[in-house]
Parts: sequence; C-alpha cells; structure tokens
Amino acid sequence: MLQNNALLAQLKQQIRETTPRVQGVIKATDKGFGFLETDSGESYFVPPPAMKQVLHGDRVEAILKEEGDKKSVEPDTLVEPGLERFIARVQKRDGRLAVIPDHPSIKNALKARVKRSLDEESIGDGDWVVARLVRHPLKPDDRAFFTQIDELVAKNDDPAVPWRVTLARHALEQASPEAGNDWPLRDEGLQREDLTAEPFFTIDSEKTRDMDDALRVEARPEGGWRLTVAIADPTAYVEENHAADLEARTRAFTVYLPGQNVTMLPEVLADDLCSLWEGQERPVLACSLDVAADGSLGDYRFFAATMSSKARLIYDQVSDWLEDQGDWAPADEIGEQLNALRDLTEARAAWRAEHALVFKDRPDYVFDLDEAGNVLDIRSEERRIANRMIEESMIAANACCADLLADKVGHGIFNVHRAFEPEKADAAHEFLTSQQIEVEREALLELPRYRELKRALESREDAWLDARLRRFQGFTSMSAQPGPHFGLGLSAYATWTSPIRKYGDMVNHRLIKRVLTGESAPAKASAALTEQLTERRRLNRMAERDVKDWLYVRFLTEAAKQQQEFDAEIVDIRRGGMRVRLTANGATAFVPAPLLHSDRDKVAIDDKEGRVQIEGQERFKLGDIIRVVLTEAREETRSLVARPAA
Repeated sequence: MLQNNALLAQLKQQIRETTPRVQGVIKATDKGFGFLETDSGESYFVPPPAMKQVLHGDRVEAILKEEGDKKSVEPDTLVEPGLERFIARVQKRDGRLAVIPDHPSIKNALKARVKRSLDEESIGDGDWVVARLVRHPLKPDDRAFFTQIDELVAKNDDPAVPWRVTLARHALEQASPEAGNDWPLRDEGLQREDLTAEPFFTIDSEKTRDMDDALRVEARPEGGWRLTVAIADPTAYVEENHAADLEARTRAFTVYLPGQNVTMLPEVLADDLCSLWEGQERPVLACSLDVAADGSLGDYRFFAATMSSKARLIYDQVSDWLEDQGDWAPADEIGEQLNALRDLTEARAAWRAEHALVFKDRPDYVFDLDEAGNVLDIRSEERRIANRMIEESMIAANACCADLLADKVGHGIFNVHRAFEPEKADAAHEFLTSQQIEVEREALLELPRYRELKRALESREDAWLDARLRRFQGFTSMSAQPGPHFGLGLSAYATWTSPIRKYGDMVNHRLIKRVLTGESAPAKASAALTEQLTERRRLNRMAERDVKDWLYVRFLTEAAKQQQEFDAEIVDIRRGGMRVRLTANGATAFVPAPLLHSDRDKVAIDDKEGRVQIEGQERFKLGDIIRVVLTEAREETRSLVARPAA
C-alpha cells in the first residue's frame, strides 16, 4: 500500500533532489578503492564496498558524502557503462563460467553464459572471447554483473593470439575478402594509351605484393623533368556497388600488421590482377606532370593506359646504388631514370621546404618474425633516398589530383588537416606567447601564415617546444570538400595513388575517369562515408599499435629480466609518470613517478608544461633524450616499465 502512496513517492523525489550528487567517470586502482573524476577535473574517493558496484570506465551519478573534511561518493545511477562489447579470457572453475576482461584496470571475474549458437564445451579455460555486458548492478532490476560470450576468438595456445585478439578488439576483419577468380576487364568507355613499351619501374619493399605505383621519368632538354605516375586500376575490374566494392567500402583500408596483412580487396585483385608485377600488362590510371628545375609543379595530364613494368626494384638496393654502395646495379635505361628521379626529388623537397612544409624524417621499425610469429629482431630503418623518391613522386601526383577534383568536379575524398582546431587556437596562442613567440592568433588558422610560423619554429630545434605544441594540434580527417592540409603546407590534398589499399582512392579514381569521359559527376560523398573512412583509419592504426605493443613485450622480456639499458626519448609526461620511446626499436615504456625518486614527495610533475622537478631542480622535460633501465615486461597488459638509469 505504501509503495503506491503518491505522498511517499513525492517525498522520495524531494529527498533525491536535495541530496548532493556528482557525475563522473570511475577510475579503479589496484588496492580495491577508486575515484570518481568529474568533467571539471574534480576527484572524489570511492570506498572498496562501493567499487564492487561499478567497473573502471563507468560514467555514473553518485551521492556525495561528507564526514568532516573528508569527501567520498557512493555510485547510485549508471549513466553509461565503461564496458559493453569487450575482449576477455574465459575462467572455468568447478563448473562455473566467468570471463575476465582484457583491460589493465579491470580484474573482476564476471559471471557469464554462452550465446546459444556457441558450443560451451568447445570453449576452455584461458581461451580468448568476445563478450558483452548484459547486466549491471546499477541498472534497474539488475543485482549483479552478468555477461554473455558472443564469439570464440582464439584458443589459449594459438600462436596467432596477438593478431586475432587485436583484430577482434577493434571489430576488424580477421581475413581478406573471399572472391572468385572470374574478373574480366570492364569496358568503361575509356581510350587506354599503350605504354607497354615504356620503361616503367616499381620501387617497393622486398616483401611487398600489392604494388600499386610505377614510375617513368625523363629529364627535359630545357631543364626540369617529366614524371609519369602509373597507378594500379582496380576500378577497371570492380564496378561501383558490386559486392567486392561494398565490402571494400566497409573495410576502407588494407590493415597492415607485423607479419600479417588483411587486404581491403580480394587477394586475387590486390596481389595479382591489379598489382604491377614486372613483365605483366596491367590497366592503369596515369598522370604525366611537369616539374621545373626549381621543383615547382607545372602542367599535368591524367589519362587511362596499359603498361608493363620493366623492373621490380627494392628500396635498399636502389639507395645503395645511388650512394655507390653494394654490388647491385640496374639496367642502363633504368639507371638513367633513377639518377633523374633523385635529382627531381631533391628539387621537389627543396621547393616544398621553401613554399610548403616537409615532414621530419623518422625511422621505421621493422619486425622480423618466424613462421610461428615469434619476434627474431626489430630493426630501425632510416628513410633513405629511394624512399624519399617514391614519397615525393606520390605527393606531387596527389597534389595534381586535388587540383583536378577541386577544379573539374568540386568534390572528392580529400585529406584535410588543420594544425590547430579553432577551439584550441586560443590556448595555443597563449602558450606561444608565454614562450616569447610573437604571433597573431589568425596565423594559427590561416595556411600561408602558419607555414611561416612552422618554419620559424623548426629553426629553433627545440624538442620540448615541438612536443608541447603537439598537444594543441588536430588530426587529419577525410572530407568530401577541398580543404587545406597544414601538415604538408598545401591548399588541398587528395590521394589516388593507393587504390588497392584505400577505398577513398578508389572513389577518386572513379571521379577522375568521369572527368576523362566527360560524364557528369555523381553527388558528393556523404558525411557518413568520410566519417567512416576517418574512423576506420583510426582503428587500423590502433590495431597496428596494439599488435606491436604485444610483440615488443615478448621481444623485450629477456631484456627486462637483465635490467638492460636503452636510450629513450620522453614523449609524454602525465601526473603518474613519464612515457618514453626506446630509440633502438621504437617500443614505448612507462616510467612511474615512484621510480623517479625513492621519496615521492620530492617529485613534482607538471603534466601541463611537460616538465619534472626532483628536489626542486628540473630533471626531465618533453623531448629529452635520456638513458633508462627496462625493469618489467608485462604481457597481461602488453606494457613495459622502466626507470631512469643512474
């Protein structure tokens, strides 16, 4: 009777409205208690009994309790769960089934059931699964945590666990698309020029199979060069809205992981019919462009063609030959082109350094794996002249594509990058002013003035300043409309040179072909497509990072046991410590604050400024190169722990 009493319900509502409450995200600790962190940066203690009702990452509304000067909260209402779909390991104990989320801050064993379509007997203790949270103690009518196992990802002893688990975590496909072998060349109404007699060549890594660009370069008598870039043409086989096209649109990119690639297109296309193998005739979309002696771009022409690569070259061999090293040498006709392409590359790089912007060269880290996926070695490879030759050629060709699409179509798939998001421009301007760098706020948002600023900053060679400024900078996104690419210093940039591995490039191929045939362009790409491409690129990069982190831990376990020393760059400073990148192999390790000094009270970390003081003296800052000792390699969290060397 009382439960239905309107006055009692009203009283409960009044009590609820007058009770102090806060909303925030739960942060768990290893000691059983936790904290609720609000969006405004406030932190409230969550005692151990209350932590049993929540998980790390849950957004909750909590009741604020005060006892003297001490404040704590009791989670009361779930706003958004921190776990929904997640990767977990199976725990079987005395006939009871549970899962332990694969998360560094969640150690709870959560009761589980198996989806009806799965055979529970086939799932063993320690196996990796995809699970879903179906009950939460803070939800109405739920009394405890409960989960459902939706998918078996990998058995406990599967050597492919790092790859399978990572792909499943990010909901990425585990294998390349399946397809038949019947792929006739379509009649698209294009007049293909015959370039089969021309001495085109490719330069790739030794293991590359999906070769999508070939080059032909000629030095011009009056000075400068004519560069012809021939690009694989998968849209000559795959019609728009064909099943393979729809699948490619979903995948958006080929996923490149150490030891495994998951192709966007069926392998019969990506690695065979479309790949520009030496001695094989292939349909291509090509662009001939003029480069002046000073490196500036002149006229260009897009056209469809048929070509046959005359030489499959390898980056290191080409670089060695151009640097007068090694025994390998190209055929004379190819060698003349390589010399010309080197000269063109130096001219283009010099022009971009003066009129646009050039990325700083960073080494690539190559994982050498055996057939079982064990890491034999991790090598640091500097970007040499052959790599830069291909890079400059592709940047030039993509700049031409952006110009064509902007002028003739008005839309396409463009890579847009603004150095500073408008909402961060004020903070960036304030920071630069504090560093005695006089610059108007508008210079952060306008490309010509930003180029001048960037060159001035690079001339300072201040690693801390560069690292600190990156916190205000935005990311590259896909856009259907032309827009500036601040990172390259170009007014517009649209890629078309990797259609085997990027769906956006396939879209741009089709638009270029419409220009060539005089067809009217379709409606511009939807915001949904460009957002999907941006998101899938983010997921692919996270997957690559996660697999590498796993392999790094396995590779460096012995080094951690031996307390081996490494040179490292400080790449991030947080309240809890520093993150460093080992320069020998690219692995990242965390240096916890307690390992900076035996007395934690003597360590002052300014995470906003990126500086660390010990006993009142500045000891570390962002960008510093320091010596560290590797102390732990934790495979359960795929993390490395280090301390500063003595």
